[in-house]
Amino acid sequence: MFSYAIRHLNGRSLGNIQACRHRYHYSTSRLLANIHGSDSSVIDTNPNNAPAFQKILVANRGEIARRIIRTCKKESIKTVAIYSTTDSKSPHVKEADEAICVGPAASSASYLNIDNICKAIEMSGAEAVHPGYGFLSENAEFARRVEETTAEATGKGVKFIGPSPSAIIAMGDKITSKKIAKESGVNIIPGYDGFVTSQDHAVTIANEIGYPVMIKATSGGGGKGMRICYNDAQVREGFLLSTAEAKSFFNDEHLFIEKFIEKPHHIEIQLLAGRKEVGGELEILCFPERDCSIQRRNQKVIEESPSSLLKEETRAEMVRQVKRLVRKVNYTSAGTVEFLVDKDQNFFFLEMNTRLQVEHPVTEMVSGDIDLVHGMISVAAGNGIPSSFMEKLGDQSGLSLEQKEGLSVPHHGYAIEARIYAEDPVRGFLPSTGPLLEYIEPAQTIDGNNSCKVRVDSGVVSGSIISQFYDPMISKLIVHSPHSRKNAIHALQKALDSYVISGVGHNSSFLLDVLRQDSFIAGDTPTNFIQLHYPDGFSGVSLSIREKSELAAIACVAGKMRGVALDRPPLPCLPESGVESSTLVVCLGGLFGTPFLVQCCAEKIHVSEMSEDGDREPRTFLLDRIEFESNARVISVRVNGEDRFIQFKSEDSTGSFLIRSKGADFNVIIMSPEEYKLSRHMHEPHQVDNTHLILSPMPGTLISYSVNDGDSVVDGQDICIVEAMKMQNIIRSPRSGVIKKCHAAVGLSLMTDEVIVEYE
Repeated sequence: MFSYAIRHLNGRSLGNIQACRHRYHYSTSRLLANIHGSDSSVIDTNPNNAPAFQKILVANRGEIARRIIRTCKKESIKTVAIYSTTDSKSPHVKEADEAICVGPAASSASYLNIDNICKAIEMSGAEAVHPGYGFLSENAEFARRVEETTAEATGKGVKFIGPSPSAIIAMGDKITSKKIAKESGVNIIPGYDGFVTSQDHAVTIANEIGYPVMIKATSGGGGKGMRICYNDAQVREGFLLSTAEAKSFFNDEHLFIEKFIEKPHHIEIQLLAGRKEVGGELEILCFPERDCSIQRRNQKVIEESPSSLLKEETRAEMVRQVKRLVRKVNYTSAGTVEFLVDKDQNFFFLEMNTRLQVEHPVTEMVSGDIDLVHGMISVAAGNGIPSSFMEKLGDQSGLSLEQKEGLSVPHHGYAIEARIYAEDPVRGFLPSTGPLLEYIEPAQTIDGNNSCKVRVDSGVVSGSIISQFYDPMISKLIVHSPHSRKNAIHALQKALDSYVISGVGHNSSFLLDVLRQDSFIAGDTPTNFIQLHYPDGFSGVSLSIREKSELAAIACVAGKMRGVALDRPPLPCLPESGVESSTLVVCLGGLFGTPFLVQCCAEKIHVSEMSEDGDREPRTFLLDRIEFESNARVISVRVNGEDRFIQFKSEDSTGSFLIRSKGADFNVIIMSPEEYKLSRHMHEPHQVDNTHLILSPMPGTLISYSVNDGDSVVDGQDICIVEAMKMQNIIRSPRSGVIKKCHAAVGLSLMTDEVIVEYE
């Protein structure tokens, strides 16, 4: 049964942008639960199985909004989505029972607009609000305003599904939280306890603490408003950039400075705290730790659990300190306490996030598929921590009080999460915007008999627009192995290989390269991992000759299969009956790439790298299986007993096709040996010289210039600032010279490769 309504807070109809759908699905979901068995991740705490709330408004967008809506549907709770005009066709809007527009594209006018969101709460009759993460999730004023709102349906105050405003204030401000942590007996990092007021003040503090230091936004998170500085000049620059980002992201430009601990692991403890009745005992449940050390510009990229660094006694002491801190601030709901841990197991309080973390799926998968959103709803409804959660601690009889305090939920298997961002890793990870032309998620299980689970939390579908107005994260890809960390790494690699995303640049190639690093496989993952292994940036995945030879073998067979499926004329010298006894040349990297001589003999394929000095010793590959439909984007193969996924990305009119293997892209041309000999007489095309221009490396807005027409500049000098995805990026001169003309106007929206400055 459906009814339709259109709602817009400013009183103007948005036409058919969104039809708010009201569904009656309580009995249906319960019936399905009875048929298929109850979902262990949604175990109720009240005997009547009644929903904790009738309707919840989700004050967020994208993947986290969809994530919250999923849990609400399982619990027969109706949901209300909010959206900006840009997000009117987003999946989270369509999946909610109702949807209300709260403003235009800019987050300050929509997802950060407290007045409009509170009006949406009143309009919808929601009984509770889940803030997700980011935006207003750690805004105490928003939490207060929510709880001052009266739900039309019940006449009672609306519940904020999160901690109290006082707890958000106490732990949300990084300076205050450090003081409270210290009072609670939690280890803290040396630093300055007050606000930094100017560039000169910042330099003075940095010199008193001693370099290196980190500048941080007091209301920050997610790597925003943070800069690591090793000298006075970097502090001055970092102060300006961090101030601007803090103002843009959090509407709070206050900063502080602390000592930067070099080469630590970033390890955090997920917790859930609550009471089963008003004034009752505060229960605190800690979950397996997450190691979030793979970071770029302080933004987490890969997270995993458990940590390969922590010893059991260190883990127990961290849990004890977390519980002391939670009691100190009378904290309820889900939260995360983050630490820096050095190689000697010394750990220091970093901050407490008073919200659900981006990486919470990692915890859910290693804790027996618990549902943290369900836990948050239960606590907010006054039902306390679900008993099924507490039971995971096991039998505690015979344990001392100190031992009980150090207890956390034991981990079940190994989970790793990779964040998929719309960015170009080869061009300095600059944001990429535009439509997703193709979007195909990997299968939910992978790795054959090892039964690794795959989970994708995304906010997009094919056709979705990646906008410059919001965070560029496309999705989170999480895998779980019941066996080993190594097995989980392999499963994540295969999931990334089969993850099809086209239309915008994305970082999957970089993620695959990180997973290939010996130090990552060994668990040697300090927070400077990316700086250490990519000091000059990421230039793409480099495959070994053996890996290229294997790819040439697969490409040769796949090319033939595609030709047969599309009823094309046979390739030169390739019998129409099959690939047996065929000899071909496969060029990886186009006509002037790396050539391989491929000989197909039944299921065995012999591949030799070709060179002017003569062909190399052939390698033999046993192609056990290849599954490839002519219109498919993923080729599934089994080579030498190991499963592989190869992406078939595109094909041009000449028969050259683009494939991806292990994050490396290759244009592939298949030809006869005779054709290859003739092709050696062709000349490579000349490259266009743009060294006299500075081109915009990303789509964004030109904020300011540091130079004028006619100025002389030196290599590395600041030229301008371009803002993209709310991040301010300094564009520096690639060489010395004289500025002939500043082409782009300040305030202009730039396209990628648009001319900004021209040299004489």
